[in-house]
Amino acid sequence: MDWKTLLKEEFSAPYYAALQEKLLIERQKTTVYPEADRVLYALEKTPCEAVRAVILGQDPYHEPRQAMGLSFSVADGTTYPPSLRNIFKELQDDLGICCAHGDLTAWAEQGVLLLNTVLTVERGKANSHADWGWQRFTDAVIRATNALEQPIVFILWGAQAQKKEHMIRTEAPRLILKAPHPSPLSSYRGFFGSRPFSKTNAFLTLHGQIPIDWQVK
Repeated sequence: MDWKTLLKEEFSAPYYAALQEKLLIERQKTTVYPEADRVLYALEKTPCEAVRAVILGQDPYHEPRQAMGLSFSVADGTTYPPSLRNIFKELQDDLGICCAHGDLTAWAEQGVLLLNTVLTVERGKANSHADWGWQRFTDAVIRATNALEQPIVFILWGAQAQKKEHMIRTEAPRLILKAPHPSPLSSYRGFFGSRPFSKTNAFLTLHGQIPIDWQVK
């Protein structure tokens, strides 16, 4: 089983074809992030059978050289956006880990699905593609993920991510971790001190899974 099979109804649905056509036209008129070959990068880097944790973001970074197709991640050498800086601060406080750069591909390759709920954005305009239909597609990804049999941690930061909680079935081996968004606007309301990284590893260990190495080297 792979994402293409699990999501075949979405990929063949009229709304998805219309979304791709609209995106193609938009790329001819303006700058859209991430690059076309990175829109589904989260699914490419984390096969469905490998998923052990899900971190939901809102939409891609909208400034140059930031969005790379993984939620909260930026390319090596890019200055950390404020939310990522706070994530790394919490990681250091939680596990004593310092990260060398902001590319979270190593997390994705260990089974952390870094999924934004909206997968594209116009340069300089946050949430500009929020009503394009991506939510229907990523909701399907969340449901497909939840239908998997392996233990999975769902890390829901902020109100938008927490709206997806109703899609998660608690009778399976699941852990739902909720906290305010790591944005500077809300991080001090409970994101700091929430310890999602150690809690994720404790859950995985309890269910006989290898813990995630959260250090970005």
